[in-house]
Amino acid sequence: MITRALETVILKRMFQGMAILVFGSRQSGKSTMIENMLKAQPKKWLYLNGDEADVREMLTNTTSTRLRNITGENTIVFIDEAQRIPNIGLTLKLFTDQIKNVQVIATGSSAFELSGKVNEPLTGRKYEFMLYPLSIGEMVKHHGLLQETRMIEHRLIYGYYPGIITKEGHENELLKLLADSYLYKDLLMLEQIKKPILLEKLLSALAMQVGSEVNYNELAQHIGADKQTVEKYIDLLEKAFVLFRLPALNRNVRNEIKKGKKIYFYDCGIRNAVINNFSRLESRMDAGQLWENYVISERMKFLKYNNIDTKLYFWRTTQQQEIDLIEEREGKMYATEFKWGKTAKARFPSTFTDNYEVAGTQIISPENVEDFIL
Repeated sequence: MITRALETVILKRMFQGMAILVFGSRQSGKSTMIENMLKAQPKKWLYLNGDEADVREMLTNTTSTRLRNITGENTIVFIDEAQRIPNIGLTLKLFTDQIKNVQVIATGSSAFELSGKVNEPLTGRKYEFMLYPLSIGEMVKHHGLLQETRMIEHRLIYGYYPGIITKEGHENELLKLLADSYLYKDLLMLEQIKKPILLEKLLSALAMQVGSEVNYNELAQHIGADKQTVEKYIDLLEKAFVLFRLPALNRNVRNEIKKGKKIYFYDCGIRNAVINNFSRLESRMDAGQLWENYVISERMKFLKYNNIDTKLYFWRTTQQQEIDLIEEREGKMYATEFKWGKTAKARFPSTFTDNYEVAGTQIISPENVEDFIL
């Protein structure tokens, strides 16, 4: 059993008069994590699945009296796939306001659905957590640093989804199924996605441009859509936890890129499934891109799970001076370059170091990556 980093954090937030919401993509392990946590608790708990029609009916437009009857003697109520339940925000509000001895926990794989339904009703009444696919930190705790270090190339190709890690030997087939089901199931249920073929083309184009600055106009021309459609689809893909955007740092230093964006996938395995390439790294032209995507996504997990308040950017000038990752903490800048090759070197432009309060610079390669993401 792989212990998730969020388990301890969530347990500390239990029974404080707040709803607990856990977001994350499909198959990231939300249900398994909550169930494992609750099975270890002495308190009685109730599991309700929002995918089931009778559960949706019971929890839609309900009353506190009915919720007490549904809850019975249980002191914890776990509502899975809560985004499927109409007016779920009001239902969760009734739990927190009227049934104060019960801790309600809700999970959702669609931020654009669940967040919109709970934000206003649960203002000041919720703790929100994001569960990513498994992290290198969780795997190191599971089977040790040596074993996980040996697996890094494997992770760059197949990623960290629990269902992929626990079924070695079937990664290609399972990743293709996972990509098809989780990338499209939530998104295609929305009226906004009227042309799924455009979504597929866009994902493929974005997967090929990992680590590069994306141009919405060029993407629109490439897939045969308008700029507004591209922006909308990228926003939805981000809210479905498929990918995330890294903005350009711009503090009015001369020649800085003003509104640039880089796009990365939360999981390298999903990225490779989108372009149907599971070749070994020595035969690939995109090993450096995969390395950059892997380290940035793992760094983001580390910062989030350790509650380190940091803003992330990339930096570039019109003269093509560039730094892969800038972290801003307490007004200071930390600059990082990512290099897959063992002998690769990097320099940090004086245009950046002379104009910002730079607290540190570093080059991250496979030889020292554990210091950055563990």
